[in-house]
Amino acid sequence: MRLSKRGEYGLRAMIALAEPARQGNTPVMMQIKEISQRETISPKFLEQILLTLKNAGLLHSKMGVGGGYYLARSASEITLGQIFRVLDGPVAPIRCVSQMAYESCGCPDEQTCGLRLVMSDVRNAIANILDNTSLADIIKRQGALRKKLGLKSSLGKKTRKTGVFVNQKAY
Repeated sequence: MRLSKRGEYGLRAMIALAEPARQGNTPVMMQIKEISQRETISPKFLEQILLTLKNAGLLHSKMGVGGGYYLARSASEITLGQIFRVLDGPVAPIRCVSQMAYESCGCPDEQTCGLRLVMSDVRNAIANILDNTSLADIIKRQGALRKKLGLKSSLGKKTRKTGVFVNQKAY
């Protein structure tokens, strides 16, 4: 299991789309340009990622003036595991422990293979965290940490009085 740039950017974009939604129950629409600038992601690459997430049913879009992308379900119903699997595939570190894309590893005794047993534990631990963490959980944790650190957040504009790096810029 490795989080690719595609996966990382997709997760960051989904979190960005979920953040304003915490203010109310209405889905918040954001344009690719907004997300791209906020998260410092190439707009063309982001467009491909968001289209994949849309095709998987995690996002909706509206064309035209005032259009953009928005979450297909509430932030509490979309897990990091769902997003990860759409963009990066199986969570398993090796194919012989994958529940989505199993392939025989070719070891002499797969059933009692020590490596397979340990990698199965790794897969289960990672899947447990990703599958039980929703976008709403991330927003809640992020908000609590920002509050603790004295950060302000208004849809991507973050400031801090000390020299902490926020969005890869020193403030």
